[in-house]
Amino acid sequence: MNAWLVAAAVLMVAGLGPVLWCVATGPLRRRVAAQNTGTLLVCLVLLLLARGYARPPYTDVALVVALLGPVGTLVYARLLGPEMGDDPQQGPLTKAFAVLATAAVVLPLCVAEGPGRSLVKLLLIGAILVGGNVISSQALAGARPKEADDHG
Repeated sequence: MNAWLVAAAVLMVAGLGPVLWCVATGPLRRRVAAQNTGTLLVCLVLLLLARGYARPPYTDVALVVALLGPVGTLVYARLLGPEMGDDPQQGPLTKAFAVLATAAVVLPLCVAEGPGRSLVKLLLIGAILVGGNVISSQALAGARPKEADDHG
């Protein structure tokens, strides 16, 4: 077992446990935000596993998760927006967590990878993860109350 696999295991145990708890309990807005954070963590774990098992093509799976995760959150925000209007707002910690967690995983992977196409793919995945999570967080913060939906 190498350091990449250990990091993937630690991230799964330390990160996905609280995310699953938040998805299963609490107000709707927090559950949707936890789902978004869960896709971020799964993507980061996939990147670490791809490096740990020395299978660079597996980063394509992480790329697909990085693209579809925030899109799913945006769909939830659109469809469940009126129901989430009364839930408490999420703090700026979710955006900070997305940026810090992505940087903590992607930057060491980029250093280990070296120059080439895989480096570009890792940087692209990191940018998609950060951008997608920031956009999703803004969409969740902008969910409209039920009364605002009746006028349009």
